[in-house]
Amino acid sequence: MRILFATDGSRSADRARDLLAALPWPDGTKFCVGCAVTSRGELFATPWPVPYTGDVDALDEEARRHARVTLEHAEEALEGVGRTIDCITFAGRPASAIVEEARTWHADLIVLGSRGHGPFATMLLGSVSAEVVDHAPCPVMVVRGDRIDGLIFAEDGSPCAAHAADVIRSWPVLHDVPLEVVSVSEIGIPWSAGMPAGLYDEVMETFVEDVAAARAATEALAKGSAEAFTTAGFRATSRTLEGDPAHAIVELARGRSNALIVMGTRGHGGLARAILGSVARNVLLHAPNSVLVVREIVGNQPS
Repeated sequence: MRILFATDGSRSADRARDLLAALPWPDGTKFCVGCAVTSRGELFATPWPVPYTGDVDALDEEARRHARVTLEHAEEALEGVGRTIDCITFAGRPASAIVEEARTWHADLIVLGSRGHGPFATMLLGSVSAEVVDHAPCPVMVVRGDRIDGLIFAEDGSPCAAHAADVIRSWPVLHDVPLEVVSVSEIGIPWSAGMPAGLYDEVMETFVEDVAAARAATEALAKGSAEAFTTAGFRATSRTLEGDPAHAIVELARGRSNALIVMGTRGHGGLARAILGSVARNVLLHAPNSVLVVREIVGNQPS
């Protein structure tokens, strides 16, 4: 595997580094560890004059020193038999540089922390992480913990989910992790305002039948997916939930802080095709867990 790990030396990035170091990567795994270096020109590039009397050359040197130390620590943590590690620095906008490096280096996976340095470091999903997930040419793992003791695979029967399942099955590093396939039925009670009582009774009768059919279909979907994983050698089980898919997945995951949520996703189409679907977006924003987002690939670009 070819893994691009983007770090900025933050606590969030260090958790991602420690998770990578702990996973049983197969022989031949290649790591590219990148750290962004912000130049003084980028620090003070604004549409208006910014007075600054400090030593900007010292700031530049401190940024380079921080990058060197961060890369050294990452290399020490990741080194092992059968692995190769290259360290690089990113120039320019971090998110754009990470995506471009993943594309030119032909990365199989991008790994990064959920939050970085700066004024928005307290957000559950940082701006760099969000942009990388939106535009990456390969799967992206946004890390919030330093270990993985289970997989929660969101199965909705779509081609995106099928592609994500193929990715999981093809990565030996995940084969020994217990996996739970989760499918969600979106069920809402019909609105009764202004509807005659007799007609509403008929609607409810049909609704109950449709709910039963939806539950049965969702259960069959989850079980069928779990059986496919079992056949591939995973310890897989299935579970069905009801309600809003993102909310249901997040609530399930809250009790399993070390479980990795795996989701396939697709954009909205047209000019917005690079942007995540709403379910994946909401899970990324609200889940306390690490999340692996697998984009459906059309040609050489993520859909």
